Amino acid sequence: MSPSLLRFIAISSLILLNATQLAAQSSSNAAASAESPRPPYLDPGLPIDQRVNDLVSRMTLEEKASQMQDVAKAIPRLGVPAYNWWNEGLHGVARAGHATVFPQAIGLAATWDTDLIHRVADVISTEARAKYNDAIQHGNTGRYFGLTFWSPNINIFRDPRWGRGQETYGEDPFLTSRIGVAFVTGLQGDDPKYFKTVSTPKHYAVHSGPETLRHRFDVPVSPRDFADTYTPAFRATVMEGHADSIMCAYNSVRGEPACANHLLFDTLRNKWGFTGYVVSDCWAISDIHQGHGFVLTLEQAAALSVKAGTDLSCGPEYVSLPFAVANRLLSPADVDRAVKRLFEARFRLGMFDPPESVPWSKLTIADNDTPAHRQLALEAARKSIVLLKNDRSTLPLKPSVKSIAVIGPPADSLPVLLGNYAGTPSAYTTILDGIRKRFRSAKITTAIGAPLTETSAVLLPGGYLRTGGANPQSGLSAEYFANTNLSGDPAVKRVDAAINFEWNNVSPAPGVPAQNYSVRWTGEFVPPVDGDYRLGADTDGGSRILLDGKKIVDDWAPHGERAMTTLVHLQAGHAYPLRMEYFHHSWESTARLLWLPPNLTQEAVDAARKADVVIAVVGLTAQLEGEESESSDPGFFGGDRLDLDLPRPQQQLLESLSAAGKPLIVVLTNGSALAVNWAQDHAAAILEAWYPGEEGGAAVADVLSGDYNPAGRLPVTFYKSVAQLPPFGSYSMNGRTYRYFTEQPLYPFGYGLSFSSFTYSDARITPDQVAAGSAVTVSVRVTNSSSIPGDEVVELYLSHPSIDGAPIRALVGFQRIHLAASASQTVNFTLHDRDLSLVDENGVRRVVPGSVDIWIGGGQPIAGPGQPASKGASAKFAITSAATLDD
Repeated sequence: MSPSLLRFIAISSLILLNATQLAAQSSSNAAASAESPRPPYLDPGLPIDQRVNDLVSRMTLEEKASQMQDVAKAIPRLGVPAYNWWNEGLHGVARAGHATVFPQAIGLAATWDTDLIHRVADVISTEARAKYNDAIQHGNTGRYFGLTFWSPNINIFRDPRWGRGQETYGEDPFLTSRIGVAFVTGLQGDDPKYFKTVSTPKHYAVHSGPETLRHRFDVPVSPRDFADTYTPAFRATVMEGHADSIMCAYNSVRGEPACANHLLFDTLRNKWGFTGYVVSDCWAISDIHQGHGFVLTLEQAAALSVKAGTDLSCGPEYVSLPFAVANRLLSPADVDRAVKRLFEARFRLGMFDPPESVPWSKLTIADNDTPAHRQLALEAARKSIVLLKNDRSTLPLKPSVKSIAVIGPPADSLPVLLGNYAGTPSAYTTILDGIRKRFRSAKITTAIGAPLTETSAVLLPGGYLRTGGANPQSGLSAEYFANTNLSGDPAVKRVDAAINFEWNNVSPAPGVPAQNYSVRWTGEFVPPVDGDYRLGADTDGGSRILLDGKKIVDDWAPHGERAMTTLVHLQAGHAYPLRMEYFHHSWESTARLLWLPPNLTQEAVDAARKADVVIAVVGLTAQLEGEESESSDPGFFGGDRLDLDLPRPQQQLLESLSAAGKPLIVVLTNGSALAVNWAQDHAAAILEAWYPGEEGGAAVADVLSGDYNPAGRLPVTFYKSVAQLPPFGSYSMNGRTYRYFTEQPLYPFGYGLSFSSFTYSDARITPDQVAAGSAVTVSVRVTNSSSIPGDEVVELYLSHPSIDGAPIRALVGFQRIHLAASASQTVNFTLHDRDLSLVDENGVRRVVPGSVDIWIGGGQPIAGPGQPASKGASAKFAITSAATLDD
């Protein structure tokens, strides 16, 4: 589903008929023919299955097949409106114009707060309904404006090299399950009749890279790892969260493509009782014959997938189903079963009922991107921040700090706030902005200091651009055209301060469409120093740059987002005529003018020497790590990472800044673990900020100032080096994640510091001898032993020391609590058979007799180098009898 995979599909131009229009059409038909009563499928008083059966029975085979593709065409004779099933809402409504952007999913997981996650998902579904209602009113049935959301991503982040790990809730199946259930229920709502939206956990199953091999990769997963690691979160979101949809993955599992896999569908539908619909990942049906070579033709792939249980294709592959039926590759009943599942979802979304019957039909665009939603984004960002190091209580910063140097390529960056699959915020606060606003009495100096990688460039600031002419202004003259070829008169002329734009399904200017437009920027570029510069552009459409009348970048063809730069020698103070042109076709839109001047590091070091404190913002972006892409910067390939290190220019920048002799505070922006060993040894403090959403900069500043006391916890292990990891392509859990990793990590899963101090006492287990089928209660008293109010995440782990193959320890419970200074609270957990169970080598989940060790504390009972041991308490109990549990 990456932008590089998007293919242009012609969408039906039939006029959208909403529920009111359907009713009006029904009344008109009834008036025209007294013998034609209202059909049962339009009667809201009938059971949904009866209505669905009636509607589907009236369709031709070709009409049924047309409904089994993400772009479902209208059927005017039946009053069925067009619908697009493809919508994204990983951490906010994505690619549908302005929306509230919450922290990326990995950051949400770092909150360890299921109540918060539920509230975030509820806001996402509110904004989705608001956008859908508005789209209906304007006849818009396009992609990203529907109600069926392909979120959450609950794959297990088994290896930090996977680029899409940022979309997940981390490496642990229990944490992922609990957060996944909270997200699903928040999206779908709690109305007994109607879904607010439909949630689609993905990618089922055993899917986590490599990205470049995903269309042909087979995972020979062991029965134990399948049941113990890769599927528990899917089971929980289906059986507890009642997700109405599941997305099947690109890869094969044990030799069968996931979207036609007997093991996966038997587990999903027969063992877990799933009754909703399954959608393929985009063009995964084509992969069955083109990538995996599992069958010879597309018709065979489509038929095999429908028979297995994939009801909807993201892509046009199911247009082949009538041919497949005619050739007896599948039966009409197979098609009917799939179409009925799809229409049950649409009926439960209220698409065929009067608006007044649907609880969310009155939401308007005014309910999108509200101040309350932005406040929730700030709360989520604050709670996601993990304090990794705080030597000598460097943080919070003291009032005596009068000057701060904010250094680093992500410091003033919008993309690092967003991550991938993001919406477009109407307003946002970068980390630099947040620090400036919070520390108004301090002198703030800033410098980029380094590019993200050796081969990348950075945003060219508007201070070096001017419009030219007799009365030049700062910035560039811009002409916006309502076409893709810069033809005719521009729809808008204006001056843009810089070329730094993210227009995801948003009109770039009044009178310009959100898709299919072009822009020309002209003016002058005045270099600050003599030397060799890199100049270029980061775009997702065609672009070209002319400098001093010479074409220096020519990338004038449609493509996914990528950067192209070239080397030029320039003289300080000379005004070079500059022209950049850009065109854009479809949804996601990026346009940035880039440079790399010769003096970045020296500027940063000079700023550091003049400051009381240096805040270095370093890390990654979703353009480096992410979904399958053209990325090939050093240390990255195709969306994945090749190592765990901070990119070399940023590492060198940290070392140069440290030499300035000032306290060095490191803020990390990333979606996966970074091996920041040098920073752990040399920095005074380290904050993990992830991709923190639209209010990320405010949240970071709140922690730096002490306005917010951090309590986030790592949802993944931070390893010291890629050398500690098994091969990326191996899906065996041996040596992976905290449950099976036997070496010392840099930072353990579940780790995070606070400005407060907490103690644990009175750990109790009742009973201490438990038979299978009985519950165990675990309690502990937690005390804030400091004078600073704060949150504590209480984590409960079990170990089965006498059982071969059991995890070293496994998370079975957690609670995020708030304690005032010197306050105490007793925290209780109740454990049942599934919490106490283990999975054997045959994939059977069992309660096994034996001794069980418990650890309950603010993290695991281990520590990385130079870190304080987690506070907590231990205890033991015994399981006295055995039992075999359902899958």
